[in-house]
Amino acid sequence: MTKLIPLEDHIVVKPMNEETTTKSGIILPESKEKPSKGKVVAVGNGKILENWSRAPIDVKIWDIVYFAKYSIDELEVDEDGKKEKYLVMKQSYIMAKEG
Repeated sequence: MTKLIPLEDHIVVKPMNEETTTKSGIILPESKEKPSKGKVVAVGNGKILENWSRAPIDVKIWDIVYFAKYSIDELEVDEDGKKEKYLVMKQSYIMAKEG
């Protein structure tokens, strides 16, 4: 679990690399493209609106989400001596979640 605490409508996601398997069962190595699927590990409290209320967040921790590939920021965090990669994005960059 990350120690990052996102602000407002930002979401912290642990990227999930999908393996590509051919029809014959051969697993292809990861591509160099940024992943577009991940697991939510932290959520902000929501964007502050003009009336000082907060906009609701549509995802929660552990949700699997799909997002636009090039609208994210990548962070590398040292956790227990190991470097972990996380993605930080605004809620509006998330296109869908698994139900």
